[in-house]
Amino acid sequence: MAEFDLDSSFIPALHKPAALLPIAKHRESLLYVIETYPVTIVIGQTGSGKSTQIPQFLKSAGWCSDGKTIGVTQPRRVAVTTVAVRVAEEVGCEIGKEVGYSIRFEDITSSATRVKFLTDGLLIREALVDPLLSRYSVIMVDEAHERSISTDILLGLLKKIRKKRPELRIIISSATLQAEGFLKFFTRSSDEQAPKEDGEKKDDVGKIVSLEGRTYPIDVLYLESPADNYLERAIDTVLDIHAQEGEGDILVFLTGREEIDHAVQATSERAAQAGSRYGAIQPLPLYAGLSTEQQMYVFDKPPEGTRKVIFSTNIAEASVTIDGIVYVIDSGFVKLRAYSPMTGIESLTATPISKASASQRAGRAGRTKPGKCFRLYTEQHFEGLADANAPELQRSNLAPVILQLKALGIDNVVRFDFLSPPPSELMSKALELLYALGALDEYAKLTRPLGFRMAELAVEPMMAKTLLSAQSFSCLSEMLTIAAMTSLGGSVWFYHDGDQKRMENSRRKFAVEEGDHLTLLNVYTAFVTRGNKESRFCHDKNLNYKSMTRAVSIRGQLKRYLERFNIVVDESLASQPKGDASKTAEQIRRCLTSGYFAHAARMQPDGTYRNVAGGTVLHAHPSSLMFNRKADWVVFHEVMETGEKTFIRDITKIEKGWLLEYAPEFYKVTDTRSREVV
Repeated sequence: MAEFDLDSSFIPALHKPAALLPIAKHRESLLYVIETYPVTIVIGQTGSGKSTQIPQFLKSAGWCSDGKTIGVTQPRRVAVTTVAVRVAEEVGCEIGKEVGYSIRFEDITSSATRVKFLTDGLLIREALVDPLLSRYSVIMVDEAHERSISTDILLGLLKKIRKKRPELRIIISSATLQAEGFLKFFTRSSDEQAPKEDGEKKDDVGKIVSLEGRTYPIDVLYLESPADNYLERAIDTVLDIHAQEGEGDILVFLTGREEIDHAVQATSERAAQAGSRYGAIQPLPLYAGLSTEQQMYVFDKPPEGTRKVIFSTNIAEASVTIDGIVYVIDSGFVKLRAYSPMTGIESLTATPISKASASQRAGRAGRTKPGKCFRLYTEQHFEGLADANAPELQRSNLAPVILQLKALGIDNVVRFDFLSPPPSELMSKALELLYALGALDEYAKLTRPLGFRMAELAVEPMMAKTLLSAQSFSCLSEMLTIAAMTSLGGSVWFYHDGDQKRMENSRRKFAVEEGDHLTLLNVYTAFVTRGNKESRFCHDKNLNYKSMTRAVSIRGQLKRYLERFNIVVDESLASQPKGDASKTAEQIRRCLTSGYFAHAARMQPDGTYRNVAGGTVLHAHPSSLMFNRKADWVVFHEVMETGEKTFIRDITKIEKGWLLEYAPEFYKVTDTRSREVV
């Protein structure tokens, strides 16, 4: 749309006209409730049009007058970008003008933007600068039922802001029947003693508006006996549907990037072997690590006579609506954050979904005509599922949350009005980590300047500490690069079928004995110097060009943050004299230890690692350079669980003494403490 400056009437009508959406007939009553009550809870099935139409209703009703903005938050970046692009198309403007969006490391807005889509986390960050969010006349919290950490914190903040800004309108949209809980939260007093605040009655504060969903009947099919391998079963089911069922696209729910990439490749290969007997098939991935452009492919109409198959994480469960889906395959699993206060390790773990998620997934099949949902588990298994998963706030590392709340001036975080209070051991563990990182003093107040700067940086606390320490280790330019490369959320390497050996050879040329972080630094440096930031260099070296250009952009933004703190970055990327290279490498490894000391592990005689508390067996991920290599002590960036194993990624060798040097509050040499370094 940006390439051809056509009048908006030339934009093809790819989507259902807004007038046909179920929400259209509720327009007047919805606007009346929003005008009358400070809080409106909207219940609507995914596909009712609430995410795309309510912001447009508000804009045309004058809620943007006086230069005010309508803010719409989503828990996921994918949803922010896709919904914003869709609304810009419907409004007939170029994205970034009247309708814009903002996600971490990507701001597509301008002074003309009046409808702004953003993640809940970014709106919380805006509150650091503008605590009353005074530029917004209406804030709509979409998909609140997902209960992400940021959603829950944002609701607590909005409840506080409402006392100071009675004219602010808050809309909470949810696809499930949690509406009463949300309304009760806004009407109960913070100490939960009195049912109302300042003489307000519950009925004065808010109203629940229910929109009927537009769904067709869905046949739900179960397995007769449990699947040995749901991934292989999912691929087989795709091919069975393609061979035996009528027209319609397929949506497959898997747990993460690796499974999805494998499924896309395997489906392509098997379909090619089957030849053209059943017509063409187009497998596509959908997960958070893809670029905005790659995510948008799933919304394109497939070529004539081709069936589209989308392999997705739970992003497609509620956040985004893809037209044309008639068949859903549900693996029955989702990757959820799981934080252990005992070990201090937060991992992404494949967990059985809840009944609420299962019905959301099935509902995607009945959007445009009757559909089928193939559940890759037994009916008995479904009956045993929990009704809903615990909110993210109750199973996550709370250090980033506490840092944000403290920066917002909420010092007594224990008294903060949480929708669902987190367990006390998660709170104390987070406070302990922030104290050890130097972000909090002994009175649990944010330190100046370190604590405040850590809260402002758009990276998690351990990386923020590493970046802000880098100047004292004389490796700031290098650490900026490492921070950008580890913020990509996926591998920078790629290979086509049968190309894996070539990719391994390419990677070996950049490899550094000390581990992954220094290897990523080598890759980036080669890309911007020898490779001139060009795609041909990436193609030759089996690198993902889009990931590399994104790393350049992220690095530039992180550098601007540091410059705001008057931290000057010396950009002499000229190659170091040979004698200095190992010295610089050691400084980088020391610097990483100063931030990631809580993620330290020691290698065992059998080649596995144990975290310092000793309770968890960790394996180097096959994508890591430390896979099958010797190292005594390491720090790692990320943990993931697959099947029975817990893997660590982005690993760097360190010295034991550095843990005691840079984290004396966290580690002691002792025989009795659980976190011992011996």
